[in-house]
Amino acid sequence: MTNTNHMIDLEASWLSKLKQEFDMPYMQQLKAFLLAEKQQGKTILPKGSLWFNALNSTPFDQVKVVVLGQDPYPTPGHAHGLSFSVLPGVSPLPKSLLNINQELLTDVGVNNAHTGYLQPWADQGVLLLNAVLTVEAGKPNAHQNKGWEQFTDKIVHLLAENNEHLVFILWGAYAQKKGKFIDRKKHFVIESPHPSPLSAYRGFFGSQPFSKTNSYLQQHGQTPINWQLPVASS
Repeated sequence: MTNTNHMIDLEASWLSKLKQEFDMPYMQQLKAFLLAEKQQGKTILPKGSLWFNALNSTPFDQVKVVVLGQDPYPTPGHAHGLSFSVLPGVSPLPKSLLNINQELLTDVGVNNAHTGYLQPWADQGVLLLNAVLTVEAGKPNAHQNKGWEQFTDKIVHLLAENNEHLVFILWGAYAQKKGKFIDRKKHFVIESPHPSPLSAYRGFFGSQPFSKTNSYLQQHGQTPINWQLPVASS
């Protein structure tokens, strides 16, 4: 990480549950790897202050929905620490996000074609968590198997074990493998192919994850997610 304190720049409810992870050997190795990458002049995305944006945006006790992604967008100016989300003003949107918006429109009639900035979802309790929290610019998956997966596995375990009636949205085999231990009796797990162009037509389209999520939340006395994203004021 950029400095020692950066590792634990976390929202209080998450820090209380994850603080000991930062002392684990795997996390020390990850820290050393990232420091070496920076010293070699490589660009790491997103910027350091946003590595834990998913956790800082959605406190532990406010999580209602978990959307598992793989790793950040490798295009500079896109990633900001929330899975599938891009910063305001990014155009054109990544193809997976275009397909998410298409399914959202078909499923619940919400048109978010104007933006891919999903921060308002996170603010409502949707934990937009990537399995790997950093990437080298221009090199997808460059930081896989460096330690992040163990850290985010811990996050998913904590949520699954300490809560009830969460919705886990697992798009694609990678996310489904990461969530295989989730107790389906305690939580609602939505699984479908990934929204990428390679697989969206194999069952992502028509899977209705957004309406199913809100139906489940309402059945268990929780406020549904407002999937409509605001239009930026001019």
